[in-house]
Amino acid sequence: MKEIRLRKKLTQQQVADESGISKSMLSKIENGQTASAVATLSKISEALEVSLSWLLDDREEQDLVLLPKDNRRARIGDENMGYSYELLANRSSLSGFEPTIVHVTPKNLNLREEYYTHSQDEFIFVLEGSICLSYDGKKYFMEKGDSACFQGSKPHLFIPVDENEAKVLTFFIDNPL
Repeated sequence: MKEIRLRKKLTQQQVADESGISKSMLSKIENGQTASAVATLSKISEALEVSLSWLLDDREEQDLVLLPKDNRRARIGDENMGYSYELLANRSSLSGFEPTIVHVTPKNLNLREEYYTHSQDEFIFVLEGSICLSYDGKKYFMEKGDSACFQGSKPHLFIPVDENEAKVLTFFIDNPL
């Protein structure tokens, strides 16, 4: 992240302002001192004009990505954020979507109350467990097999409903300009 910022001759303050975060938070993210929400990373990726997968995964883009489950990186994130995630593929920036598995922290461990917003639309499919999708002021109970598609720019949050982790397949979909 720092490398691309410096290559583009941007200051931390410029990227922080564009991303809507503090300069100190950006510094901590760049230096690996804190985990960051996908929504925050999405805003940073926009400010740096790189794909979200570029920030989540440091492998080079490829035309074909085969990723056996045993080779997938461990979860990224912090339970205190309310979730952790696994990037499923580092797709080309031309594909316009980012497939991810979101692990929703169990209710007894989840401290997250702030809502997320980001520029990409989002498709979700509940793989395991149950969640309450809080979206634009309304709540929707979702369980294994349920799906939803929504605008990421509206406030949303995956809320755990019990003491079990939920797994949600998520596609972040770039909006065409």
